[in-house]
Amino acid sequence: MLRLVSLQLMVTVVVGIIAALLGGWAAMFSAVFGGLCCVLPNAVFAVRLFASAQKPGGADPISFFIWEFIKIALTVALIAATFSLYRDLNVFAMIGGFIAALKSYIFLIFRH
Repeated sequence: MLRLVSLQLMVTVVVGIIAALLGGWAAMFSAVFGGLCCVLPNAVFAVRLFASAQKPGGADPISFFIWEFIKIALTVALIAATFSLYRDLNVFAMIGGFIAALKSYIFLIFRH
């Protein structure tokens, strides 16, 4: 799980650089914020799932579903906060950064 979160963070940085080259600073920040809307909830989920798995008896399905719900709620809250707080938002760059970070697991699938 840590490998996936670190890959998502690297993809977010790369997409931010590409957005900066294509659209300037506002596009770069929008793409990075979009990627972070995916990376941060996944990092919280991974840490909590790892901590739950270290308990005697392992992780239970209830904690998995609770933290999955929290991850989704945190993602929606971060997207809403980005839309409302960042005034120079480039929506296409933000959605591109979010989708790139979200789908970066494909690199891990084709790696083996």
